[in-house]
Amino acid sequence: MNASSNSPAARWTGKWALITGASAGIGLELARQLAAGSVHLVLTARRADRLQSLAAELSSQHGVLVETLAADLARPGAPAEILAFTAAKHLDIELLVNNAGFGAFGYAHEVPAPLLLEMIEVNCSAVVHLTRLYLPGMIERRHGDILIVASVAGFQAVPFISVYAATKAFDLMFAQGLAEEVRPFGVRVCALCPGSTTTEFQQVAGQPDRAFRGAETAEKVARVGLRAMAAGKTWVISGAKNRAMVEAERLAPRRFITKMAAKLMRPPEGSAR
Repeated sequence: MNASSNSPAARWTGKWALITGASAGIGLELARQLAAGSVHLVLTARRADRLQSLAAELSSQHGVLVETLAADLARPGAPAEILAFTAAKHLDIELLVNNAGFGAFGYAHEVPAPLLLEMIEVNCSAVVHLTRLYLPGMIERRHGDILIVASVAGFQAVPFISVYAATKAFDLMFAQGLAEEVRPFGVRVCALCPGSTTTEFQQVAGQPDRAFRGAETAEKVARVGLRAMAAGKTWVISGAKNRAMVEAERLAPRRFITKMAAKLMRPPEGSAR
């Protein structure tokens, strides 16, 4: 299949992309859109059965090569295992997509401490580790792209998902700073910042329905991210309403924004012990 020059994936046609968290949500849609653009894929996630099913779907529909590796990025050794996997197959990763991540909703003192620490490991440490592992090869080749999935939650404090929002602020700042560092080497970095999205995130995080009104589709968010990455942007917010919200937050006092976020996100009465 020949990728259209208008396709956001055309930049990587015939090359290899690595996507973490590829078994569902935004990661799955990124995989589908890249495969439709004739991009070969390395897909990682925890669920091997989903990865294998997706690989069969994409290779059959688009004739691309797809490699899969079950990996849990909550384990500190997982990024090195992923690098070893691609190195053993002599794959040059042209596009690294740090997409894997999760959240947990509720009062911080009630969320299990191991879960909060796993969130930091997956959302922050694994992002830095994978980026650090694949970046030298990109710099040596003088080309390569890194897409980091952050969130509009990274632009302000969000009570009741405080740790999640903090991890996404880390991802956003890391991506923006790194983008300027590596630009002279021909490597580009972009932070994709979605708002509420129709994925498994809400169910996993346990967030209330009211926080997901007007959610965008994962397909749309993935398309926005690939277009921004291909255009050389260092960050992009998906959705006009989300962009307007972030702009409005810059004009209001930080404490006011945090209080409004708490009002939206507060758990039902009696849920705190």
